Amino acid sequence: MEIRSSDDAETTEAVPDVHLSQLASGEKMSVQGYTIDAGATVPEHSHPHEQAGFATRGEVVFIVDGEERVVGAGDTYVIPGGEPHGVENRGDEPFEGVDIFSPPRTDPDWKD
Repeated sequence: MEIRSSDDAETTEAVPDVHLSQLASGEKMSVQGYTIDAGATVPEHSHPHEQAGFATRGEVVFIVDGEERVVGAGDTYVIPGGEPHGVENRGDEPFEGVDIFSPPRTDPDWKD
């Protein structure tokens, strides 16, 4: 069993004002913390990983197949692998939470 403090996780700015931290990774899944600053956008992208998340602060708009879905603190979500999606923080505060990826996802493999 491996235990790490989230304080020890290295944070990477994947795109402007979007910060990711690899919190834990195993053979079949990984856990990534994120902060999306107010006004920031995660451009549309896709990946083969199934992504399940839990929002802990703020609110954003996920854009999936042209449909806008609001996700706020306390909400959970699942994005199937291969499904194109983007995120916009249109609010005045950061959006924070945790994503779980299966299979494991490197931090951040979609940066470029």
